[in-house]
Amino acid sequence: MTVPPEFAWIVPVVIPFIIGLLVGFIVKRTVKWIFCVVALVLVLAATGYVSFTFQDIYDSAMNFLPKIIETGTGLKDVLPYSSATFLIGLALGLWKG
Repeated sequence: MTVPPEFAWIVPVVIPFIIGLLVGFIVKRTVKWIFCVVALVLVLAATGYVSFTFQDIYDSAMNFLPKIIETGTGLKDVLPYSSATFLIGLALGLWKG
């Protein structure tokens, strides 16, 4: 399948915009869920259903943070974050998503 030359300029503009919208939507929803989970854990800890020590939290963070950083580094190489249309799509996804 080939794209006609008169429409070929649209593809490099629209694809990063759509990717930006999707990433913005996913990030906004993920942040909302993380805030909800943190609030739930705080309420459970305040009422005594769950008990944490600083060392438990530190050990868990040291297990998960390197994996999260590694995943973020991989995404940095995949996403077209230097494209203006991606940034516009990302902003709209975060705002309206």
